[in-house]
Amino acid sequence: MGSSLEAGIWLAAVAPFVAAILAPYIQRFAGAFAGWILAIIPASIFIYLLGFADTVIHGETVSNAIEWIPAYGINLSFLVDGLSLIFALTISGVGTLIILYAGAYLAGHHHQGRFLGYMLAFMGAMLGLVLADSLMALFLFWELTSVTSFLLIGFDHSRQAARRGAIQALVITNIGGMFLLAGAILVYQLAGSWEMSAVREMGEVLRGSDLYLLVLICFLGAAFTKSAQFPLHFWLPNAMEAPTPVSAYLHSATMVKAGVYLLMRLNPVMGDTVAWETVLPIFGGATLIFGTLLALRQTDLKLLLAYTTMASLGLLVMLTGFGTEKAAAGAVLYLIAHSMFKGGLFMVAGNVDHEAGTRDITRLGGLRA
Repeated sequence: MGSSLEAGIWLAAVAPFVAAILAPYIQRFAGAFAGWILAIIPASIFIYLLGFADTVIHGETVSNAIEWIPAYGINLSFLVDGLSLIFALTISGVGTLIILYAGAYLAGHHHQGRFLGYMLAFMGAMLGLVLADSLMALFLFWELTSVTSFLLIGFDHSRQAARRGAIQALVITNIGGMFLLAGAILVYQLAGSWEMSAVREMGEVLRGSDLYLLVLICFLGAAFTKSAQFPLHFWLPNAMEAPTPVSAYLHSATMVKAGVYLLMRLNPVMGDTVAWETVLPIFGGATLIFGTLLALRQTDLKLLLAYTTMASLGLLVMLTGFGTEKAAAGAVLYLIAHSMFKGGLFMVAGNVDHEAGTRDITRLGGLRA
């Protein structure tokens, strides 16, 4: 692996933020073609990350670090391994299609450039989250996903429901962020490192510590709020007040998958204990069942899809909690599949809403004609 390729890992997270700043200006000059131009960024990131596939397949990892707060040994460090690569390719790949869709969906909207900027910043936050190796870098991008999702969910700020949904998502996920910060500090105190690649070798130390349950509660609090696990699920359906491109991206490849990613990342360190293999399957299973039952009652297309997302997240958490190799492989495969079909379903729902003027399935008969 060439050094230039390694050194550019951090650019995968930074490039969408640069594009976000430029988005309003690009939209002003390119008009209806802004989405096509801006989609070049996530498409390029996808191609760049695909270059790591051969290295990762052979069991190797690639890392890069930028000195951040040297007095406390904190770096902005990034790592590409199998897990981070799968998530990053999903985020950038689905993100490319969503940016193209958003460019057409909001064509002619007087704030289209700002919207595309928010979407790209959201993408950058999520890419930084899954590529981060430092726990503090992970926390930084974790909170950025909350802030950017707040801007996107509340984009139509003239509507009270949109403002309420945005504030609710921000408050709940930021509480989870505080749990994550507390867990990161505790891990540093126990393992002596902020780097998750180093902490991974300290699994026995963490599992044998008297503070294990406290650390577990902190990380579960972070993951369950972000990935809408029962009974902390209530913010997710309200997030559908966002424009459809946001719902398609948030529910398929971005923020709601962050909690699942955290649990998958911590599985080698925190897993293989009675607490882990009891709590995750119970709460994940309850979320799966509860989300499915609530979905059956809905007549709003987006609300129906939101509750099925909740059910899918419960399934992913449950599989992660089982701790077996086959369960982990099943979780990863379903994660990729869910990202693909859920993004597509939301975009179809958006097309129906855009053309028919309603998402109520009781009023959508006869669309074929």
